[in-house]
Amino acid sequence: MSHSDSIYEIHDERFRHLIVATAGLEELYSGCRWAEGPVWFADTQCLIFSDIPNQRMLRWVEGGGVSVFRSPSNFTNGNTRDRQGRLVSCEHGGRRVVRTELDGSITVLADSYQGKRLNSPNDVVVASDDGVWFTDPTYGILSDYEGYRAEPEQETRNVYRLDIRSGELAAVITDFGQPNGLAFSPDESRLYVADSASSHNPHAPRHIRVFDVIDGRRATNGRVFCNIDAGLPDGFRVDRNGNVWTSAADGVHCFAADGALLGKIRVPQVVANVAFGGVRRNRLFITATRSLYSVYLAINGI
Repeated sequence: MSHSDSIYEIHDERFRHLIVATAGLEELYSGCRWAEGPVWFADTQCLIFSDIPNQRMLRWVEGGGVSVFRSPSNFTNGNTRDRQGRLVSCEHGGRRVVRTELDGSITVLADSYQGKRLNSPNDVVVASDDGVWFTDPTYGILSDYEGYRAEPEQETRNVYRLDIRSGELAAVITDFGQPNGLAFSPDESRLYVADSASSHNPHAPRHIRVFDVIDGRRATNGRVFCNIDAGLPDGFRVDRNGNVWTSAADGVHCFAADGALLGKIRVPQVVANVAFGGVRRNRLFITATRSLYSVYLAINGI
């Protein structure tokens, strides 16, 4: 962009077709300690997101501001919805993945693997076959700030798939430093997973890897999809054209399906996660440290 105060950085001409040049970054709420896990509810036109250290989940409604959705939240981090519209959440405090039923009750989906407690489930996505895929790094047990300090019982930090019908939990990827955000390509043939191990090890990778999904159950042929040049990748989402919109230290980075950096949306705080929402799913909601932001795009989320 020609004017220096633009929030957009164009790295590839394709990015111009994904953004609305006149759309600004809107701060919708401030007052979090670490904002995370945004998920859009189209049927009620609201966004639910986590404020992990403050032990609460918040609900934002257009014109209605922010209210408390759940407190205490058991240090909930990532959230998504299943194919029946139910909220699925990763709890650091309970070291488990839970589902909020339509009557408000909580169902535990997974809290152990091979008889040992999970580390601290971080982010979650539900596939079209109802399979629940989630990451399990150790952030929620490293200290008492975003969970409860504990020694890990699992030998590795895994990506899991829960077969919702049989209840079988499988460790599908086991070679990450700290697996974090995850998302499928539009046709679910590829799974993207962030490795944020550089948060505590400056020599560790700060990249997103991509895997081929076999039979909807296995993830193979893992390779580096992109590297983040500012901070590290945390949560991210994919748009309908297969572009990946990921968190970073300086804002939101957008990568094409071929791994090319298309551009950035600069955000004044370190970004943790994003979610597409709004009436047309063309509004990108951004959780960034203390605040919730949004920006309208020229592309729609899946």
